[in-house]
Amino acid sequence: MSPAPRVDLVYFNAGGGHRASALALQQAIAESGLGWQVRLVNLTELLDPGGTLRRRAFSPEDYYNARLAHGLTLGLRTELRVLQALIHLLHPSLVRALQQHWLRSEPDLVVSLIPNFNRALYHSLNGALPGVPYVTVLTDLADHPPHFWIEPGQRQHLVCGTAHAVRQALGAGYPAQRVHATSGMIIRPDFYRLAPGFDQAAQRVAHGLDPRRPTGVVMFGGHGARVMGAIAERLDDVQLILLCGHNERLAQRLRAQPARAPRLVLGFTPQVAEVLRMADFFVGKPGPGSLSEALHLGLPVVVTRNAWTMPQERYNTQWVREHGYGMVLPSFRHVAAAVRQLLDDLPGYRARVAAQRNRAVFELPPLLERILREAGAAPAAPRFNAAARGVPAD
Repeated sequence: MSPAPRVDLVYFNAGGGHRASALALQQAIAESGLGWQVRLVNLTELLDPGGTLRRRAFSPEDYYNARLAHGLTLGLRTELRVLQALIHLLHPSLVRALQQHWLRSEPDLVVSLIPNFNRALYHSLNGALPGVPYVTVLTDLADHPPHFWIEPGQRQHLVCGTAHAVRQALGAGYPAQRVHATSGMIIRPDFYRLAPGFDQAAQRVAHGLDPRRPTGVVMFGGHGARVMGAIAERLDDVQLILLCGHNERLAQRLRAQPARAPRLVLGFTPQVAEVLRMADFFVGKPGPGSLSEALHLGLPVVVTRNAWTMPQERYNTQWVREHGYGMVLPSFRHVAAAVRQLLDDLPGYRARVAAQRNRAVFELPPLLERILREAGAAPAAPRFNAAARGVPAD
């Protein structure tokens, strides 16, 4: 019997849902019945095991955010280019370190779920283990060239979750057979599974909410954001669920804030899908993960685009506008008027959102299986059968 293929999923904890995407894909592969050895590779721990660079705020994942936190910004686009220049300078040492890792671990397939490092990852793998396929899965709706997601001139596969990203990949010179379109971003398989007996009205009542009032969910990642206080103040007559993640201080402030409508303030919860199902619309930042989760569960969105929007997330707001999935504001100072406008046409927004069907997390395992098989790194196997392997139907 041939050994199970070793599949490495490369991620880091740098925002943008890279770790969440890796975990979701790992779960989907495990549930697919393919029997692979799936290994999560944290690039930061691999390149900086002692944490020396991280403590000095020079690690690739922390450099950007640390400078923002201390007000040392040159403008978001310039900061990104400075980070990329640092990575370019370190390229030879990054390649050497990664080559040693690949020679020790001997993967049969490497899947990158991170930007900025795909040149070093590809060159190191190709130098150490020629012929091992390399796949970049964009966890953003679009590339932000140059040298962000799509590195030209590499014999690798690109997985794109929007038609725009597919056009970018083809425009960068990749042949069509190495550019693979999925129906969206990777989100956790849990978002496709409705808990037995779930009743939105009953869940609202159980959490102290009015089942008849339109309900918004406000979410800004795993640690919330201070702007949630201003949003809650401007929407004091709207029923809200405020997700603060690990930021208990923010949660306490929001619980103490007066409001004319019922409120539910939550700290960290693994039940994000169930919480979102209690809502009618979403307010937050235009991150690809949060947008995809909200839209998949039928929630129109209210987001902003301004000087503080991450460069790689600016296309997301254009995508929201083009498809009519919600409102894009210059700042949350205008959130009350935007929510009133959205609620006035909520059925229309819901219909447009419902037309978007994202099955990406279930589309990836059969695609990766085909890439492995064509590379000769996987034993011949029956074609992937989604229904037989428990993939939820549309």
